[in-house]
Amino acid sequence: MWASMTTAEHQTVHIDDLGSPKFPPAVAAMMEAAAPFADDLVLTTEAICSQASSETNLHDFGDGLAHADKSSFLEPMGALLTAYRTDADLSPMGRIAIHTLFVQLARNRLLIADLVARHPAIRDIPITAPIIIAGLPRTGTTHLHNLLAADPALRSLPYWESQEPVPLPSDRDHEGEDPRIGRASVGVDFTNDALPYFRRMHEMTADHVHEEIQLLAIDFSTMLFETMAPIPSWRDRYLATDQTPHYEYLKLVLQVLTHLRGGERWVLKSPQHLEQFTALMNVFPDATVIVTHRDPVAVTASMTTMLAYTSRLQLATVDPQMIGSYWMHRLHRMLESAMTDRSVLPRAQSMDLRFDDFMADDLSTVSMIYELAGQPLTDAAHGAHRRYLADHRRDRFGRLTYDLADFGIDATECGLGFSDYTARFNV
Repeated sequence: MWASMTTAEHQTVHIDDLGSPKFPPAVAAMMEAAAPFADDLVLTTEAICSQASSETNLHDFGDGLAHADKSSFLEPMGALLTAYRTDADLSPMGRIAIHTLFVQLARNRLLIADLVARHPAIRDIPITAPIIIAGLPRTGTTHLHNLLAADPALRSLPYWESQEPVPLPSDRDHEGEDPRIGRASVGVDFTNDALPYFRRMHEMTADHVHEEIQLLAIDFSTMLFETMAPIPSWRDRYLATDQTPHYEYLKLVLQVLTHLRGGERWVLKSPQHLEQFTALMNVFPDATVIVTHRDPVAVTASMTTMLAYTSRLQLATVDPQMIGSYWMHRLHRMLESAMTDRSVLPRAQSMDLRFDDFMADDLSTVSMIYELAGQPLTDAAHGAHRRYLADHRRDRFGRLTYDLADFGIDATECGLGFSDYTARFNV
């Protein structure tokens, strides 16, 4: 499959190795060489926090910065690590990926706590009337997010900043490009080498505008962790827990980022918000929320393909039918929550946006969003939107075909399961 990438770069491709992944030879050799190191990695809260402290020479994780009367971040972190050990069949690269991610998140937490301790006024920085996009993956949210973020008057989160919100002490006196950008680029390059079709589904660069789910992960409570491997025990705990304290931590990180790099009005995006409207509005009561909608059968086919494809980096054995079943039911749960809680979003601060309408006339859609949000649509903003569209043609990296049969899912039965949603939002 991978060998045809050069000649098929702009052709429509069907990924045919979801259940028996094949990697480019150079990537396979690198993964094989790295595998022995996985046995030495200890996936416990103590080991993760100890390594993060040794790397930063910091020891205060800031537990309680945003929610002093709530439980420690160590509890959800421990539950996650247990879930990865018991629910997921991690490959050696999966163990390395989880360990690397958790050390980075703990390190970020230390750096955030240290910065806030030295500059307590950060907690007084207003996060005023953010524009927040909430919709399932594959419903146009990334395109809309990037299009809005092209406006220089709006503050957004580049991928490199989502990975490392606060620079390391060794970065602060560095001349030239921020070292965090280079470190993020290394990870992006590996992803593009290992998963050559990934950018057909979701373009990633170090500067690419990214969603804030990576910031929520620093408090170790977000559905991001499910995308690395199906972890039912974690899912059940997450869904049974009030996420408001974790959204409060997200607000704190946005205050930190505003302190470090400025910005007046944030434009944010995450599929997670669909099932967290109450927590979202508890913490950002003046937000303008755009809820995107698309045929959920098409979304299921697209998202399960993407997650089955990327799971080859974490799982020892990829089972497309298991992944398909997990995410079809997960998406159903998210849409049920969105329907139940849609009234939580004030009518004057929210709108429903159908994928087909947005794709048919994205600039008119942007104009409606600006009017709803009370955001000036200046000549500078309008020009930035047009330049973004000119430089980011849809499917410029080629297209993929998606087939629910790859996951043992009958499209008709899948559609019937979403009938209440499709009837309500006319998709």
